[in-house]
Amino acid sequence: MIIPDPIRHFVEATNAGDTQAFLDTFAADASLTDWGRSFHGREQIARWNQSDNIGVKSQLRIVRITSVEGSHRVRIAVTGNGFNGEGDMSFTLDGDRIASLVIA
Repeated sequence: MIIPDPIRHFVEATNAGDTQAFLDTFAADASLTDWGRSFHGREQIARWNQSDNIGVKSQLRIVRITSVEGSHRVRIAVTGNGFNGEGDMSFTLDGDRIASLVIA
């Protein structure tokens, strides 16, 4: 399975609990949508990270990844003190950063 570096770094930073490394995976003007809740820019993404990701000790494991025309759909298994189970994340990359992430 070939995992683009920004997505791999996203997972590694989450699992390490490294907030700065996590935020560094995103472009400055990135967007994140989590089941209809929208967050724009690193400051808002940092708030989501605290309430829904590293802040609840999430651990991520990529189950599979499908890449089509610059978009990467990732099936991910999550454990921690928040959501537990599998879900889909759709990443759009801008070079070595995440431009958008949609969780559904």
